[in-house]
Parts: sequence; C-alpha cells; structure tokens
Amino acid sequence: MAAANPTVFMVMVNGQVESGQFPEFNDLYCKYCFVYGQDWVPTAGLEEGISQITSKSQDIHRTLVWNFPIDITFKSTNPYGWPQIVISVYGPDVFGNDVVRGYGAVHVPFIPGRHKRTIPMFVPESTSKLQKLTSWFMGRRPEYTDPKLVAQGEGREVTRVRSQGFVTLLLNVVTKDMKKLGYDTSSLELHTSSVIDLSEGILK
Repeated sequence: MAAANPTVFMVMVNGQVESGQFPEFNDLYCKYCFVYGQDWVPTAGLEEGISQITSKSQDIHRTLVWNFPIDITFKSTNPYGWPQIVISVYGPDVFGNDVVRGYGAVHVPFIPGRHKRTIPMFVPESTSKLQKLTSWFMGRRPEYTDPKLVAQGEGREVTRVRSQGFVTLLLNVVTKDMKKLGYDTSSLELHTSSVIDLSEGILK
C-alpha cells in the first residue's frame, strides 16, 4: 500500500566536477557542497567533497581537469528548496598561501537525464585599494566564511565581486515518484538534451 501511495519523492544525482578554466592560475583544487531546503533529506552519498590538486593541460586549451566524482540521493515531500551544488576553487598565491580562486553555484537539473553545466565563477573583492593592497601583502584575500552563502543570496547585494574563471560539471539525474505526487516535468522534455551555458546566459 505504501508503495502505491508514496509520501516522498527521490532525486538521485551522480556525475563529476569535470574541469575548470582559470587562465591566470595553476595547481588548483576544488570543493563542492550541497545547499537544500528544510524538507530535503540526504539518504545516501556524500554532501561535500574536496578534490586533488591538478595542473593545466599542455594543449592549447590549458584546462584544469579534476574528474572529481559526485554521488548523492535526496528525498523530499515538495520541490521547494530544490538542491543546489556550490563549487569553490582554491590555489596558491605568490607567497604559497591557499587563497580562493572562484565561487559558483547551480541548481541540480530538474529533468532526469544527462546534463552538462558550465558555471561562471567569481571572487569577492576588497572595498578599497588600501584593503586590497593590505590583503595582498598579508596573503589574506577576501573570502566567505561559509561557501554555502553563495547559493543563499541573502546579503549578496552588498558584496563586491569580480568574475574569474569557469567550472564544468557533468551530472546524471534520476527521479522517483515525482509524478505520483503530482509533480510532472513532461512538459519540459523538449529541453532534456539541451545544455544551458550559464557563462553566456543562453540555451543552446
């Protein structure tokens, strides 16, 4: 009876943080974490992870390849607070200190299937030239105390940021029992094979 009348739906996500484009930097690693609403509960997999350090490829693209795996399953009673994945990238500055090289976030795709996402990254900026010079000498660049703030938006309007780099994700999404609970994504099936390039803000 419970199987015929489910009270929750499932969203399963696996894939990888594939690569990054940061022309000015090398020897970078990335972290990921998920941000989701109060009705969402992870039931399997990892909510966060940290990759290996990678160097740029030797071809003309100079890509940073991580191929870092992502695997998590959620259950929920409603779509509000649909999970987002937050990516933060770090690497050494000229003094050898680890500093942030980019933050970015994107929602887990709503449509089951295989998806590719290119996330534009950004870094917080000092509010004055004096602060910028001081932070450079001290090796303490502006960064968020909690990367999850990137996905929440609250207070972001007062933060000065600068675009810096891109990160590409490959995600496979499987959903279960959404239609039985009245959430039908079939009207969006035209977009299942589309790739949303967030760096250009267009649907290809």
